[in-house]
Amino acid sequence: MIAFLGLGRMGAPLARRLLAAGHDLTVWNRTAERAAPLGAAGAAVAATPAEAVRAADIVITMLADAPALDAVAARIAPAMRPGACLIEMSTVGPAPVRALAGRVPAVVDAPVMGSVDRAADGSLTVLAGGDVDRVADVLAVFGTVVRCGGLGAGAARKILLINAAVGAVTLAADLTRLGVRLGVPDPLDLLADGPLAGAVARLRAEGADFPLRLAAKDVRLALDVAASPLLEAVRDRLLHASDQEADLREVLA
Repeated sequence: MIAFLGLGRMGAPLARRLLAAGHDLTVWNRTAERAAPLGAAGAAVAATPAEAVRAADIVITMLADAPALDAVAARIAPAMRPGACLIEMSTVGPAPVRALAGRVPAVVDAPVMGSVDRAADGSLTVLAGGDVDRVADVLAVFGTVVRCGGLGAGAARKILLINAAVGAVTLAADLTRLGVRLGVPDPLDLLADGPLAGAVARLRAEGADFPLRLAAKDVRLALDVAASPLLEAVRDRLLHASDQEADLREVLA
């Protein structure tokens, strides 16, 4: 049995993927009404994190940040079965992931690259660290599994890659505005044929959903590790937007 904790923008479609694959699933979310649609689809809905994990062989967390992970870990650690494995999929960086190793029976870190559209269709890139073999079949439900190394290696790669993506999207948006001011016809099309092609694709993606507050959080995680004047400017740009729930592309458009 699998327990899935955290049914936000990414968690809910991932939990639905597990149901569609035939897994026996129990779900929990801090805001209980978010669990109701999954309950209607066949998942058991737990009232507490401890209740959710008590009978689970695999526990999956997809939470907003490190404080949320720490709070949930404190509640599930005493309730997890001996031999159960926690798959930590939140974007929190390697240190909080490694700190879990002394609190729960076993941990694999598996943050993902891709937005809600790719979560729904199972085409995410899963950056997995630790003893991946024991949970490889479950991770494959979500997309392509990349084995990154020891515990925390997936979390480290996620911070690097997500900041490359956020920085590149910000740059592509600014260069598009520059092109308009310069009178360049269709500047976004021009950028799509160059080194920022991937960033342009993200700007144009219809099914992506990446709230500004989460993008800013991911940039802060990088700046906690190493100074970067470029990422500091990106962070400030994101934080100064008035609507922190807006999608990254909407703010930069």
